[in-house]
Amino acid sequence: MLALLLSGCAGAPVSREHGAPLPPAEAETTWLGQWSALSAAPHVAQSGFALLSSGQDAFSLRMLLSEQADRRLDIQTYLMGDGLTTRTLLLRLLDAAERGVTIRLLIDDLATVGQGDRLAALSSHPHIEIRVYNALPVGRGSLTARVLASLPVATRQQRRMHNKLWIADGTLAIVGGRNLGDEYYSASDRNLTDLDLVAIGPVVPQLSQSFYLYWNHGLAQPIERYHNVDGEAWRELRASLSDWFQEHADSPYFTHLRQRYADADQGPLIGRLHWGEGVALWDPPGKPAWRGRPPLRRTMAGELMAAVGRPIERLVVITAYFVPGDVGTRLIRELAESGVDVEVFTNSLEASDVPFAHGAYQPYRGALLESGVALYEMRPDQELGQTNGRGVGSSTSALHIKALAIDDDRLFVGSANADPRSIWWNTEVGVLVRSEELAAELDALIELGKRPTLSYRVEREPNGRLAWVTVRDGEHLRLYREPGDRWRHLGAWLTRLVGLEPWL
Repeated sequence: MLALLLSGCAGAPVSREHGAPLPPAEAETTWLGQWSALSAAPHVAQSGFALLSSGQDAFSLRMLLSEQADRRLDIQTYLMGDGLTTRTLLLRLLDAAERGVTIRLLIDDLATVGQGDRLAALSSHPHIEIRVYNALPVGRGSLTARVLASLPVATRQQRRMHNKLWIADGTLAIVGGRNLGDEYYSASDRNLTDLDLVAIGPVVPQLSQSFYLYWNHGLAQPIERYHNVDGEAWRELRASLSDWFQEHADSPYFTHLRQRYADADQGPLIGRLHWGEGVALWDPPGKPAWRGRPPLRRTMAGELMAAVGRPIERLVVITAYFVPGDVGTRLIRELAESGVDVEVFTNSLEASDVPFAHGAYQPYRGALLESGVALYEMRPDQELGQTNGRGVGSSTSALHIKALAIDDDRLFVGSANADPRSIWWNTEVGVLVRSEELAAELDALIELGKRPTLSYRVEREPNGRLAWVTVRDGEHLRLYREPGDRWRHLGAWLTRLVGLEPWL
């Protein structure tokens, strides 16, 4: 039975050719390339940036890029769901391929569990290539089979490609925390509050270089090596997606989008571009295959720390999972005690989808608060009407942003959380930007997140006891028991009991 469960579906040998970024001469002839060049003309050697906090805007921009791209769409993602937004985007990608656009989708192999045949059908289109990262050839049919198959190689299989990146015609890029799934685009009952950075200019070729280093790496393998489908399977997939879309075109989500963008006051999706210096940072693509924990200097986190240096006045850490460890806690305390204003935003226990990670964070709160660090934990039951269309605030929310604000002129937006997994085990990508105007835009989101109707402010009583300060239904509350049900408390406690922190 175990052999049947773990049986693979590997197909015949498949050729695997190296890819390359779209040549600049070709990129300049595209509509997006011409728009980018025109926008950048007054800003020599600088890149243009915009923050994308609204999930609906983030989805709509991806739709627009799928429709406006002339030559190439390069997409890198960690997860891919099977919902309203993903199916619609897949249909648009097939439409783009029919126009002659080359589409390359690089996806972490864990996300393909149970979806291999559909992805192989998509990849059967002559203009679409799909590669899976850090693939396991067996146990691909279900999560149970995958877990069992991963046990003999757990030290490698627990390391994943966590990067998220969209590049259209080599001239416009989206980097940040959003995967493919309804929860990232405000299309499900659970809203993940997230953030994308849109970029044009010199930083885009850097991001393209990162994509193709991963695409050409030996850990990236064609989906067809693990799933056999008919060479024309994409036609049936496109027909089924078209039928599905016709049935759901008038769904509340799409109806709301049409109304939203029909409003003249809505303005453009990207909004105003802020110009400044940008540098793309990423982990080496072979990181998941390395033995043991790599030296910090060889990771994106180490490179980011070196590039940022020591903040002078302010550091804000925004992360879904915050596990600073002893070393990180010491560094943050040293900053706070030297006069740097340090703030941390993360999920509360009741909002986190991984209570184990929250359990690894809990022991460090007291020491951080004692040093003057401000801690904010996002609530899942945020009160609506408090966000002014900024993309945060939902009846069931969780924080998924991965960003830093450094002093008053720099910020980092990417895929990495502030935890051991992002530093040592997963691969990540992001962009460090120097722009006072863009930093001010992030500051506005930070101030919004501080509202007591959206987050708990964790405080330390003189006797060392912790309190969670918030406002609910107009009532100011000071809670002395950490909010969260018994199962979440149990999960957090088990983390400390078993010692899972180094792997979270």
